Amino acid sequence: MGLKISLTALGTASGIGIAPGAALLALLLAGCGAGPTADGINDPFETANRRVHAFNTGVDRVLVGPASKGYGGVVPEPVKRVVGNVADTLDLPGDIANNLLQLRIDDAAQNTLRLATNLTFGVGGLFDFSTAIGLPGEPTDFGETLHVWGAGEGAYVELPLAGPSTVRDTVGMAVDLALNPVRLALPTKEANAATVLKLFSRLGDRDRFSETVESILYDSADSYAQARLLYLQNRRFELGQDTQSGDGSSDDSFIDPYEDPYAE
Repeated sequence: MGLKISLTALGTASGIGIAPGAALLALLLAGCGAGPTADGINDPFETANRRVHAFNTGVDRVLVGPASKGYGGVVPEPVKRVVGNVADTLDLPGDIANNLLQLRIDDAAQNTLRLATNLTFGVGGLFDFSTAIGLPGEPTDFGETLHVWGAGEGAYVELPLAGPSTVRDTVGMAVDLALNPVRLALPTKEANAATVLKLFSRLGDRDRFSETVESILYDSADSYAQARLLYLQNRRFELGQDTQSGDGSSDDSFIDPYEDPYAE
């Protein structure tokens, strides 16, 4: 999970806006059918993506990185753990909904038990009691649900503030934000408070994985290509796909995500 969190921290914790209209959603879903090229990378929008990457890197350098270091340096570790625990608990209803959509009933049951345990013995999610008793979570998202339903990953995209993604995962992110059970269930004030808490949790992630993030963004010969490679490798591995082709086929070839292929 560490690599995934560090990749998420390449952008800020801001969510993307929901694309208006079913037509755009259908267009994005249609793009999921595009396959990768021979090197396993499907990036027809590279020129635009690199501009977004430069913007994201600038935001990280000027705003997100310093803010995360300030947060990490000022907030005591026990408080940061509490913020992270509550943020994780707030994610569980969405995980459960996606587990059910994927027909992964065992995972849904485990996440439901985890939610109930943390809300009761964990004092409303302040403490991760479920992990302490050997009940790990089964995190997921609607991007994975689309994968289970047979949608291809589509083209690679880098989103302003949100960072590396694919067409499929961008659609998944939009659906997760629009249909988040916590946001829909809570009054507006409480839902906004939950969003702010998640933002602080992401700042904590950025601080915790600062060495990895800054190595990718500022030390790589080509930070865009390195971030793209890391994201695709990690996401495909997470979904149980072949890490190079992204099509679920069996292939023994593997690109080391920690080796910078663009270094001299």
